[in-house]
Amino acid sequence: MTLRVLVADDQDLVRTGLRLILEAEGFEVVGEAPNGRRAVELARTLRPDVCLLDVRMPVMDGIEATRRIAGPDVVDPIPVVVITTFDLDELVHGALKAGARGFLLKDAGPAMLAAAIRAAASGEALIAPSVTARLLARFADLGPPPRTPSEPITEREEEVLLTVARGLTNQEIAAELHISLSTVKTHLASLMHKLDARNRVEIALWAYETKRIAR
Repeated sequence: MTLRVLVADDQDLVRTGLRLILEAEGFEVVGEAPNGRRAVELARTLRPDVCLLDVRMPVMDGIEATRRIAGPDVVDPIPVVVITTFDLDELVHGALKAGARGFLLKDAGPAMLAAAIRAAASGEALIAPSVTARLLARFADLGPPPRTPSEPITEREEEVLLTVARGLTNQEIAAELHISLSTVKTHLASLMHKLDARNRVEIALWAYETKRIAR
């Protein structure tokens, strides 16, 4: 099935470039938005499989647009991937907290862009490996104290937690830990329950907040 994508960026040239890249990778771009408000309107009308949003946009920025498209109060959320020029931008942290399933830099390349969209559509998340450690570590220091798990985290869940924090996909986690894909999904569901996390990005952030990842 061809995935349907909505693209939002305030620069015409960037939107055109993203459309060309996505179409070459086999996606269908169903709409383009020059600002966050229009992105929200189109997302609600067109119901794409994934929304690709720039962080810095006029009228409504990517953070607020993400919150309205994929936030915790949205009844039928749509997966959002944030794309930005700034690898140390606090706005990216806000977007992840607002419900985005991952983020990329604009120089990530077609293959990683395609992988991030497919991961978001399948319920996973892809965080650009080149910025994962620096970005999540910095934002963990800026945020509130980490939450306490509702139940103890098992040894295997700890292993899964660390691989998620490194940005691995479910398939990569299964291969590295020598467990089945269904087992990975079971551990992720358990971690989300224990950490009151909405997605794997929040699981990764918690790993940094609790200093489980070396700086």
